[in-house]
Amino acid sequence: MRSNTLRNFSGQAAFPGGKADSLSETPFGIARREASEEIGLPRYDHKIPAPFKIEHLCQLPSSLARTALAVRPCVAFLHADDMSGKDASVEEDMIPRLDAREVAAVFSAPFHNFLRIEDEVRKEDESSLPGKKSDWYNGAWHEWHDSKWRMHNFFVPITNQKVSKPKIREGGQAAIAEELDEQEEQGLTRYKVWGMTARILVDAARIAYGEEPEFEHNSHFGDDDLIAKLQSTGHLGEKISGKKDVTAAEIIDDARKKIKEEKAEAKI
Repeated sequence: MRSNTLRNFSGQAAFPGGKADSLSETPFGIARREASEEIGLPRYDHKIPAPFKIEHLCQLPSSLARTALAVRPCVAFLHADDMSGKDASVEEDMIPRLDAREVAAVFSAPFHNFLRIEDEVRKEDESSLPGKKSDWYNGAWHEWHDSKWRMHNFFVPITNQKVSKPKIREGGQAAIAEELDEQEEQGLTRYKVWGMTARILVDAARIAYGEEPEFEHNSHFGDDDLIAKLQSTGHLGEKISGKKDVTAAEIIDDARKKIKEEKAEAKI
C-alpha cells in the first residue's frame, strides 16, 4: 500500500517499483533496487538470508500509466531453496522492513484468485473469510483515450493474514498507515487492488496458469505498440531541457491517433 506522502497514486495498492536512475539500468536492476528501498528486500542475492533465494523468471510487456510512464513488470519467485533441505515460509520468516515515506502496509493475495470472480478458498478455511465469497471482485468497462478498458477491482481479505506496517512513523509519513489502522478498527476487512496493479496481476496469472479469467477483460497484454509510438515521437525517455511541456493526456491521444492513421494506411 503506497504512502500518503507520495505525489502519484498515494494510498493505493501497488507493487514495489520506481523510475530508472539512468538509461543504463536494467528493469530487474531497478526492481531490486526499489524493493530494497521500499520493503527491505535485499538488493543483492548474496545478502538474502538462508534458506531463501530469488529467481528472476521473466518480464511482461510494458503497461502505460495514465501519467504517461511506461511500467515494465518484472516477475520473480522468492522461496526457500530446495537444495538447503530446510522448510521455511516467506510470509513468516522474511519480515519486511518498510520505508514509511513510501509504504504504508505490505500484504499478500492468492495469485490464482486473480482469475476468479469469487474468493478461492478451501472448505475448511471459509469460516475465516470476511463477508461473502462474491465480495472478491467487481469490474466495469471504461472509455480511455478512444479505447475500451476493463477496470478490475479486487478486494483482498486481510483478516486471515499478517499485514506488515512501518514500525517507525514520523509526521506526515504516518498518515496513511494510521488511517488504515483506524479503518481496520472500524471494520475494514479487505484491501482494494485495482487499476494498473490489478491489470498486471490478471495478465501475469493468465500467463502463469495458461487460463483465461472468469470475468471480462482486455485480451491484449500490455501497451507495447502505444509505448513504441511514444518513444518514436520523443515523448518517452530522458527529459530534454527547453522542450515544450504537454499533458500526459495530450501525449497519449497524439500517439493513439498516429497508430490509427498508420493502421488505416496499411489497409489501403
